[in-house]
Amino acid sequence: MKYLLMMCGDETAEEHANEGCGGWTEEMERRGVVRGGAGLRPPSEATTVRVRDDELLLTDGPFAETKEQIGGFVMIECADLDEAIEIAAKHPVAGYGTIEIRPLLDPPPGVV
Repeated sequence: MKYLLMMCGDETAEEHANEGCGGWTEEMERRGVVRGGAGLRPPSEATTVRVRDDELLLTDGPFAETKEQIGGFVMIECADLDEAIEIAAKHPVAGYGTIEIRPLLDPPPGVV
């Protein structure tokens, strides 16, 4: 199964941004579970897009007004949710932020 790990944190998470992943990436690449990922620029640089009644509505910044924002993501492929949880729990962000795990939908036939 494929899962998306969304790394979330508050403004103090930026303090950890340059610390790296403490060997997590290398371990997960050795295991062959990482399928992609990236860090994100700060929420202040986000643009939110909505269309309502055919009108384009743009908002500077994130959609949600919350203390925690998504700071990065990793797509993994593993056996099941238990393994995804084990992988997420080893990531350094789990120690100071939150990691949301979401299963990916299966693509329609013919789409990769």
